[in-house]
Amino acid sequence: MSTGQSKLDKVLAEAREYKSNREKGYREQALKLYPWICGRCTREFTHKNLSELTVHHVDHNHDNNPSDGSNWELLCLYCHDNEHSKYEDLIRYGSTTETKQEAATYNPFADLKSMMKK
Repeated sequence: MSTGQSKLDKVLAEAREYKSNREKGYREQALKLYPWICGRCTREFTHKNLSELTVHHVDHNHDNNPSDGSNWELLCLYCHDNEHSKYEDLIRYGSTTETKQEAATYNPFADLKSMMKK
């Protein structure tokens, strides 16, 4: 193995460790602060599927982690990807208007029992 390769391996390992330690800190804090529900689609999570719930940084700065959680929101994988896609489009296309998507409130099964009686 060349010296350049071993330096690269070391730098990558350090970067991965830094990222992992940073995420553990704020992720654990956010999971203690907030209910395990996606802030967009309102999907609920349990210990079994908790790995699908992510911590989104509202200002997109992953180093801004106030202990009060004011820069975090819990989002499922899908809503988190959507949020970052919107942000990338904002950066790429220069739009100055960003619309905030409200959490879903419609429940298609709310009246299921009465519909089944018909």
